[in-house]
Amino acid sequence: MRGLFITFEGGEGAGKSTQIKRLADRLRRKGYDTVVTREPGGSPGAEALRHVILLGAAEPFGWRMEAILFAAARSDHVEQVIRPAVERGAIVLCDRFIDSSRVYQGLGGEEERAFVEMLIRVAVNGLMPDMTLIFDIDPEIGLQRASERRGEEVADRFEKETVDIHQGRRDAFLEIAEREPDRCIVIDASADAHEVEDVVTAAVFAALEIRVNGAGQEREAG
Repeated sequence: MRGLFITFEGGEGAGKSTQIKRLADRLRRKGYDTVVTREPGGSPGAEALRHVILLGAAEPFGWRMEAILFAAARSDHVEQVIRPAVERGAIVLCDRFIDSSRVYQGLGGEEERAFVEMLIRVAVNGLMPDMTLIFDIDPEIGLQRASERRGEEVADRFEKETVDIHQGRRDAFLEIAEREPDRCIVIDASADAHEVEDVVTAAVFAALEIRVNGAGQEREAG
């Protein structure tokens, strides 16, 4: 049976990485083949590009160059890691994917949106998430969390941007969730981490139950 591809989206400091780790631990304890990955990165080629992107080295070349680098990293990531894992039946948990591209590179106007959507289509080559969990949090709270997590390290390319920019991204994530309710689930990331974990676990295990029951019905019908 084909695996399940789940993406985790949201603003800076929303707690995605923590929740991915907790969910992966639960899934593995239940015996599920589980792959945890991230964007930009996730494969050797994509990790090399991650370093360039997050340091801001591509920023002087403009938004098009940055979007192209994201797409190149994603293409390698999809073909080397995500697609093989899903095809063998694994559950893939990915920290950021296409919606982050839409929100972080595609908010400048119609030209930017069209260009980013074209790059997304090429990079994913038909492989779309089965479920997307969008972690929603006030940007001021999220940036404070990110700062505390970072400690003395320098803020990356995106963490250093203004609260207003991050608010625009928050709104964009919520708009995506409203447009695609069958795929996206919005989660209150400002709640206690254990409460968030319970919501995430319930959503994912419900999807797994539907998948298993659906496969059983298909076998009976066959």
